[in-house]
Amino acid sequence: MEVDHRSGSFNRYFTQLKDNETKEAAFGNDQNSAPRSGKAVNFIDEAMQIDSENGEEEEDDDDEEFIAPVINRFIRRASVCAEAFNPDEDEEDKEPRVTYPKTDEQRQRLQEACRDILLFKNLDPEEMSQVLDAMFEKFFTEGEHIIDQDDDGDNFYVIESGTFNIFVKVDGIEKLVGCYDNRGSFGELALMYNTPRAATIIATSPGALWCLDRLTFRRIIVKNNAKKRKLYEAFIETLPLLTSLETSERMKVVDVLSTRVYNDSQQIIAQGDLADCFYIVESGQVRITMKRSRMTKKDQEEEEVEIATCTRGQYFGELALVTNKPRAASAYAVGSVKCLVMDVQAFERLLGPCMDIMKRNIANYEEQLQSLFGSSPEIEQPSA
Repeated sequence: MEVDHRSGSFNRYFTQLKDNETKEAAFGNDQNSAPRSGKAVNFIDEAMQIDSENGEEEEDDDDEEFIAPVINRFIRRASVCAEAFNPDEDEEDKEPRVTYPKTDEQRQRLQEACRDILLFKNLDPEEMSQVLDAMFEKFFTEGEHIIDQDDDGDNFYVIESGTFNIFVKVDGIEKLVGCYDNRGSFGELALMYNTPRAATIIATSPGALWCLDRLTFRRIIVKNNAKKRKLYEAFIETLPLLTSLETSERMKVVDVLSTRVYNDSQQIIAQGDLADCFYIVESGQVRITMKRSRMTKKDQEEEEVEIATCTRGQYFGELALVTNKPRAASAYAVGSVKCLVMDVQAFERLLGPCMDIMKRNIANYEEQLQSLFGSSPEIEQPSA
């Protein structure tokens, strides 16, 4: 038989396994006898738990004795959130809804903290109520690690108070890449894309966070974004500005967009204001104007001159974000207008590859202003 023909190979194979088992057992005893830090204990315990979570049951005692699994604390454990997500399936809706009781004062503070969170902008009232019900408060101290790079994602965090530093490990060295100051949110990427944490967040002061568990986040936020993707995928792919982005990068842009509707003649941005958002016209027209001074018989007056019109697929509001200057122009809705809006943090994080295109447009704007005003306003300083 084929087994008999290979008996020599099998004997050597099992002899090697037995030798390995002996060495591994010795290694495990050395590890267990050495003192461990809290972090190491948590990491190893988690690695041991994941086997049972994945349903890797022992077939019999003899097999476990002979082929003992080796736990390597230097290998990241299998992700508990690596399952595929289909927004058309409602399996996660079968999970019991999580609710943390809150006082009126707590709920008011929570609503205030969530007011400007972009991920919540497209939720309907019932979904938003479920999110608020499921969030729980967590207090932290200075120096505490909120999340660590390469860990699995467990919660999404909304900042109520406190300051944080953001570190990213590059070539084995942690580099400070940003900070949060008493507002904002973090931790969504690992939950949305089933990836390990992309950064380490460390508190630099005492404060408070509101946390949303992974299952609720996926059931409501991820499903909502999946529906939004279907709605905006085709539209986003037609935008010339985003052609330099990879498909996955464009989808991340879709995930952070919110929708705003404006009535006829309503002001969208005002000249001289600080920039906080970038706008893409989804439907309708937007009139761009700039103030200029003109002399009259009595005095010097300012008038608004229309310098451009934006239609479906065109964008505005980017120059102030590119140049970090106040708005150089105003924008008004012409009829009913719907815009896709991206906040400044997402703009800087996701549209880096498009920055060259936007900077080239500054020169085009200057040429247009030259023809309109007879001289070029200093668009590089105040900018729309």
